[in-house]
Amino acid sequence: MQIDDAASVLASAEFFGICSDDERRLLAFASERKRYQPGAVISASGDVATGAHVLILGAVSIKAEGSSKAPSHIVTQHGAVIGVSALMIERPRSVTITAVEFTETLLVPRNAFRKLLNASPELAARTAERTRRELIEFMSALAPLGKKINK
Repeated sequence: MQIDDAASVLASAEFFGICSDDERRLLAFASERKRYQPGAVISASGDVATGAHVLILGAVSIKAEGSSKAPSHIVTQHGAVIGVSALMIERPRSVTITAVEFTETLLVPRNAFRKLLNASPELAARTAERTRRELIEFMSALAPLGKKINK
């Protein structure tokens, strides 16, 4: 994949809106296009992810392991970032990600993103602010559930 094509994929991903055009081009240079056949496991629960995937084409199923009752979440949106936390922290995945149909992703490596964060305090601040906002939204969404559990 050409750098300009990969940079365009990153520009289509809402998460990478925190990056400047130059920062996206640097990430594009380090990224790798991946192709998966239907049923292929992109990342298994327990695997330590090396980065995040940006969906270019196809669909993926995301399923939490350990609960047969938990439904799969299907992602089909071009530009969706799968496993964004893997850009910042190295830990085992709690879900299995499987290609539902022929799927292409752009794998953005954690080491490239972290180098960029270290080189750009502005990007680090934008990333921290975005993460903070998303955590607040997540906690706000959980608040009604906490009230039901406490009853």
